[in-house]
Amino acid sequence: MAALSIWHWAVIGLGGGLGAMARFATVNFINRLHGSQFPLGTLSVNVVGSFIMGVAFVFFTIKFQQLPSGYKSFVMVGLLGAFTTFSSFALETLSLIQQHYFTIALLYIAASITACLVAVLAGYVLGKFIF
Repeated sequence: MAALSIWHWAVIGLGGGLGAMARFATVNFINRLHGSQFPLGTLSVNVVGSFIMGVAFVFFTIKFQQLPSGYKSFVMVGLLGAFTTFSSFALETLSLIQQHYFTIALLYIAASITACLVAVLAGYVLGKFIF
């Protein structure tokens, strides 16, 4: 793999900054609306991000491979990489376990993994259909 230019790194950083801000705003908004122990905000961004990742994968790697690699890096590595929050998922699960919310923790694990796998598949299928 060739070394990336400073501009490529900047594109990833810009996407990452925007993705992180979008995640922060979305998680806080959903959690304020929901108001329970279940981390619905993080689950939501992971599912939505997984769906968009499926669509983006088809767009950038199957249908429009000729696009400059910076576009793919901006969206998939930067924006979606920062928007989806697996590390937050892991920490929130640990917190639920430490608070003895074992059933909620197991439900959260199952819902996160299942919903994100279904979302990335749905995004992939939709991407194949659209593009």
